[in-house]
Amino acid sequence: MERLFVNTQSHTELFELTRDLKVLIARNSFKDGVAHLFSPQSTAALTFSDSASLDVQYDLLCALNVAVPWMQPHFRNPQGNSAAHVKAGMMGHCAALFVVNGELMLGQDQGIFLCEFDGPKQRQIWVQLESSKSTGGKFDRSNPL
Repeated sequence: MERLFVNTQSHTELFELTRDLKVLIARNSFKDGVAHLFSPQSTAALTFSDSASLDVQYDLLCALNVAVPWMQPHFRNPQGNSAAHVKAGMMGHCAALFVVNGELMLGQDQGIFLCEFDGPKQRQIWVQLESSKSTGGKFDRSNPL
């Protein structure tokens, strides 16, 4: 298992992991299989989003803040960060990406992001690279397996 370390800068932010994940894949000479990612924090999550537009990332965070405002009279967590736990639970802590011929299989302008909901903090993402039989560089999008 590998680890990626991230120092978030804001209370709530999306931190793109795509470049770091590509470096990790290259460093391990990983060619074909699946990259499994896990966020082992209960107030941070993982998601896929548009990596070309900061507006889309902003909109996503705004929508989550509207859906789950920071202060709610019915929240009971004495640490005062219940909203962060709820948002992370909604977004999820796991992600999986196909890797073919050493390349991440992402859509156009798509990236993988750590969602910070209780920062700034140092976060880590656990990464497990699972090899599959070589596809010889061929990838049929209708059946990626």
